[in-house]
Amino acid sequence: MIDLIKAAKAMAICSGTALILSACHRGDPSDEATDTASAATDVAPTPSDAASEGGEKISIFRPDVEIAREPKPMAPLSMRIGFDDGGSELSDAARNVLLEVLDSPQMKAGGAIVLGGHTDSAGTDAANLRASRKRAETVRDWLIEHGVAEKRVTVIAFGEQNPVAPNAKADGTPDEDARARNRRVDITIAVPPGTPEAAKTGAAETLVDELTTMR
Repeated sequence: MIDLIKAAKAMAICSGTALILSACHRGDPSDEATDTASAATDVAPTPSDAASEGGEKISIFRPDVEIAREPKPMAPLSMRIGFDDGGSELSDAARNVLLEVLDSPQMKAGGAIVLGGHTDSAGTDAANLRASRKRAETVRDWLIEHGVAEKRVTVIAFGEQNPVAPNAKADGTPDEDARARNRRVDITIAVPPGTPEAAKTGAAETLVDELTTMR
């Protein structure tokens, strides 16, 4: 009986010793946390880290990838040509404007052209109506002479009824500068539905380019 008690005590002592040794081999938990932190520092830096260290921004977009976007529709063109008092002849300035109109993408798109003739308030209504039509027809003839199809052009005579500035000052005296602005032909070129915006010069701009150049 005594021998059995001694044997049990010996086994208990051995088990306790084994537990202590096992705990020692496991190591301190703080050592494990230190190892984990060290491993984290070995991970490759992210693009944002690289940007902060080198001072140079790094794009997350691949420059060779283009994102398709629906092109913007082309807007109609509106231009204005001035005329001398009582005249319907084209000045050099008017011809320069017409050359711009002729070379515009809206003109090349083939849409309808409306020429609205206008005068100042000097003269009778009938005379102003005739003068406004004559000015619009002068512009029409110039366009046709330079290759524009006559069927595209519509002439409308407004006379003095649509001024862009008052013809007289507050005291009732004529405002010559304003009257000069009213003697005009307004050119409007419509754009066929679905016509895309004119392409920009140089390489086509992608969404990637647009985002990476934003400030």
